[in-house]
Amino acid sequence: MPDNRIILHVDMDYFFAQCEERERPELKGRPVVICVYSGRGGDSGAVSTSNYEARKFGIRAGIPISRAKKMNPDAVFLPVNMELYRSISDEVMEILRGFSDKVEQESIDEAFCDITGKVADFDEAKKLAAKIKDAIRQNVGLTCSVGVAPNKLVAKIASDFRKPDGLTVVKPEEIRQFLEPLKVTDLIGVGKKTGERLNELGINTIGDMSTLSTETLICEFGQAKGAWLKQASQGIDDSPVREREGTEQIGKITTLKEDTKDLKVILATIDKLTEEVFRKLESRKLSFRSVTFIGISTDFKTHTKSNTLGAPANDADTIRRVAHELAKDFLAEHPSTLRRVGVKVADLTGEKAQRTLGEF
Repeated sequence: MPDNRIILHVDMDYFFAQCEERERPELKGRPVVICVYSGRGGDSGAVSTSNYEARKFGIRAGIPISRAKKMNPDAVFLPVNMELYRSISDEVMEILRGFSDKVEQESIDEAFCDITGKVADFDEAKKLAAKIKDAIRQNVGLTCSVGVAPNKLVAKIASDFRKPDGLTVVKPEEIRQFLEPLKVTDLIGVGKKTGERLNELGINTIGDMSTLSTETLICEFGQAKGAWLKQASQGIDDSPVREREGTEQIGKITTLKEDTKDLKVILATIDKLTEEVFRKLESRKLSFRSVTFIGISTDFKTHTKSNTLGAPANDADTIRRVAHELAKDFLAEHPSTLRRVGVKVADLTGEKAQRTLGEF
């Protein structure tokens, strides 16, 4: 790895709950809790995430739904709507790829961008990060927090430093000063058990950990983890930014002018979305094998229908034809009134996709 890298980590703020707030503006300012119901009925299950208003009451990911309702019975409790979150995530990731040709989607709401060579220094990187935040806010309607640093490890920690809607820049000469006062559990990869053991050793901050010898850490945590902890405590990380297999897809979703189940209106909207999706494919010289129609009904439920082609295609007519068929089939099966529709292509191939998705 070059020693002058500039890496961004983009982390969407309370993503699932923020997506729901975007879809239902009346939720803004209210405690919103996204839940994974177990299927056993009632309030059986756990909290997936919550917005900051709900967190003020102690409602956080992982606690039982029944407990969360006792903490604040007046909060809004919603089931996970993964198709909605994925479609919005696709929009965010496509924006990021407009700023960098090296994007690693870490999860549905996080990604690394390597902007080495795109900017001259960290001052320019900060300006670019602000542009990314603004582009996501303007085009997707959501806020995110961004960390800028010489490597992925520090960038990820930095993105969490000033949430929500934060922007933190850590220059190479500032790494040690930035990391030293942070809790050991703020270091990526240090979980509860490792953190407790370090605390038992009198190690409470990342700065404390950096003073331990590699031998001591290896003795406590094993060869691989001990060596990694020593490097990480000093802010050393040379892992590259690279696309993860299976994460790349291109889609576009839009709100209809009026809620409708009029097939002509929906098909005309699909035609416009198809052109946008195709332009993105064409600019990156990619083909696709899967087409998905997305429909969000007036009750805010997200529905999808997909079709996998027998061979890769790279033309707008195929996207349009398949998306039309999927929309017709969906409306025949579920004559729902829709408020939003979308088109997505996946299983991407091509010169760029083979290099970024297939070589690792």
